[in-house]
Amino acid sequence: MLNEEVRAWPLRQGFPALEAAGTVHTDMKKGFIRAEVLSFDHLKQYGSVHDVKQKGLVHLEGKEYVVKDGDILQFRFNV
Repeated sequence: MLNEEVRAWPLRQGFPALEAAGTVHTDMKKGFIRAEVLSFDHLKQYGSVHDVKQKGLVHLEGKEYVVKDGDILQFRFNV
């Protein structure tokens, strides 16, 4: 069985992806490259991140992307 860890950070409405990354860790903000975004509703519907990706419902966004309620983000960064 795969042991996965999931965490959530509350954000103010209208936060850009760069600020969201900084909420998680300052190094993520400093080295921000892109955010991989999928919706919680799609995850619930299809059951796994892999299946959501297979459906083409994951997209890459830049620093200015405004995070929406229900977004799940994986930050790509390099420090």
